[in-house]
Amino acid sequence: MPEIMRRCVIAGGADIGDYAYIRSLIREEDFIIYCDSGLKHMEGLKAAPGLIVGDFDSHKDPHLSVETIVLPCEKDDTDTVYAVKEALKRGFEEFMLLGVVGARLDHTLGNVSILLYLDSLGKKGCIIDDYSEMEIVSEKPVRIRDTYRFFSLLNISGHARGVDIKNAKYPLENAEITCEYQYGISNEVLPGKEAVVSVADGKLLLIKIR
Repeated sequence: MPEIMRRCVIAGGADIGDYAYIRSLIREEDFIIYCDSGLKHMEGLKAAPGLIVGDFDSHKDPHLSVETIVLPCEKDDTDTVYAVKEALKRGFEEFMLLGVVGARLDHTLGNVSILLYLDSLGKKGCIIDDYSEMEIVSEKPVRIRDTYRFFSLLNISGHARGVDIKNAKYPLENAEITCEYQYGISNEVLPGKEAVVSVADGKLLLIKIR
């Protein structure tokens, strides 16, 4: 059997309401990084940290017997971005980000851009919150099961051409979605089908609504 690539799970400080669902996605072999106030999720996720990073401006350093990287408060990278870069140094290829979408829109948008950063490096990344799952569609087609209530495609990278959507209520063929006209919102997978989304040139943010 092929070796399973370990995944890095990064927990930020935005609220998580449905711990039971999020816990169901965490694998025993995942490497968990808690970022600063993301430590508040440790009990709810029931997942031991492999690494803790942060400037501890929003959560006190718990001084656990776990590797901890204390960051300066004034820096270019957010705690979450630093955690991603540190995990990349350690060779991780797949990332799941939790607790990174919330009331702070600036942090939310910054965290969504991490998906673009990971995609540019050929790494796989997703963001999970209480309502949705996000990932980037670029070189490889992405399949969407009909268990998702809706899905949306948003241009957040400048251009997206040659967009195809198959097996959906609103199909597209060789279309273009621009940042100025986001018409790819609230599509639906046809019952009993798997929608397939592809982009010939550019990138799109896929948001699947549970």
